[in-house]
Amino acid sequence: MDSATTIVIFGASGDLTSHKLIPALYENFVKKRLPPRTQILGISRTPMSDEAFRKRLLSSSSEVLGKENVASSWSEFAPSVHYYAADVSKEASYPLIEQAVRELEGSNPSRRIYYLALAPELYLHTIEYLGKAGMARPDGGWRRIIIEKPFGRDLTSTRVLNQKLHAVFDESQVYRIDHYLGKETIQNLLVLRFANTIFEPVWNRNFIEHVQITVAEAGGIGSRAGYYETAGVLRDVFQNHLLQLLTLIAMEIPSRFEANTLRDEKVKVLDAVRLPKSDDVEQYSVLGQYQGYHSESGVAPDSRTPTFAALRLNIDNWRWQDVPFYLRSGKAMAAKMSEAVIQFRCPPHMIFDVPRGETLHCNQLVVTVQPDEGIHLTFMTKVPDAGMKLHESNLYFHYRDSYEKIPVLDSYERLLLDAIKGDASLFIRQDEIERAWQIIDPVIEGWSARTASSLLPQYPRGSWGPAEADALLKQEGRSWVNGASLHHDR
Repeated sequence: MDSATTIVIFGASGDLTSHKLIPALYENFVKKRLPPRTQILGISRTPMSDEAFRKRLLSSSSEVLGKENVASSWSEFAPSVHYYAADVSKEASYPLIEQAVRELEGSNPSRRIYYLALAPELYLHTIEYLGKAGMARPDGGWRRIIIEKPFGRDLTSTRVLNQKLHAVFDESQVYRIDHYLGKETIQNLLVLRFANTIFEPVWNRNFIEHVQITVAEAGGIGSRAGYYETAGVLRDVFQNHLLQLLTLIAMEIPSRFEANTLRDEKVKVLDAVRLPKSDDVEQYSVLGQYQGYHSESGVAPDSRTPTFAALRLNIDNWRWQDVPFYLRSGKAMAAKMSEAVIQFRCPPHMIFDVPRGETLHCNQLVVTVQPDEGIHLTFMTKVPDAGMKLHESNLYFHYRDSYEKIPVLDSYERLLLDAIKGDASLFIRQDEIERAWQIIDPVIEGWSARTASSLLPQYPRGSWGPAEADALLKQEGRSWVNGASLHHDR
């Protein structure tokens, strides 16, 4: 008989499980992508029967996927979902959890994924106790562990966590997840660069003037003050999402599409990033806070937690020397949007007149991660019957237009399937995450010293951030591209 595959979710009563993991696993089940004999075991302290757990997950999955999409196959999926009440902070719970898992698996060799959908402060104990209970040993199958961000809160804590992990699991068993890497457009960026010959000759300092990467959210922190007050925007978004996007834009082509070769090239990019200096942090970065942040539930009246940041980085290698990469993210901004703008250089000599007061729009390549996944390329054309008047035109690709009958895959759906298959291409390796912290730590440290006695610049809700962020680019003769994909002609 084939080995069973068991997905053990620690923190099963949380929102991540109910609104992301279970809907993603259900979708994979419906598409017949899960291995035969896949079992899902939720672990949490709350006393609950299997039936009560399934009923709760049916409600949340219907909320996420729509009742009509869940109703048809839930009765077939539900018997594979189980629950066991245990306190994961106590070592004595783990032999009992092991016994519960073995009862599901039977006597045959099994394959397991442990998913830590827990508060980060529980990671160390959970990993240690899994090891002490012998739950990391392959035992005829395999064992893998998926860890959610935040993976540490600085370089020191990240190294401690990695050491604890490697005392129990081999690096090949560890899957550090950043859901951004599971988005279709992120993967399409690799295809755009490495499956087309027209971009590679111009993908360098000779033709690209600068790069902007923006991850903007329209909403505030909502009910996440407990987490956000200890993290802030730099730990929440920059150390992971934004630097991951930067590596995919800047990396060299790997010899093959395989986990280690792909991640080797990403690490090379991070190694080439010029490390920021804490002493002159104001020269290359800006922090801000949206107006009304102090009125949010759970936020201290004198909080200096940044909800916005803009950062200029340089990559010191032959391809990108002197090409600045501008990274920006914030809460309560003008739109929910994630995109990368590749700004090409203007022609070295313009033979056409540009009317007074107008600016020549040089070529841009815009990769939109959300909400309207796609790619836009701007170029100049002549306006008919208007002399040599120039007009900015667009070529575009949208997933929703080109694949309207194929829904865009949820990132967790893809990443969970990859973890089951053992494909770590879209997961983050130890050296990659430690180097990312080496880049972000000096920024956090520099601003911590400066904001200890003063409040951060405020920006209105629904704006693109504080005026200081505009000045960061203006001093270098540039300006932010605000929602490029939202305004292109269709």
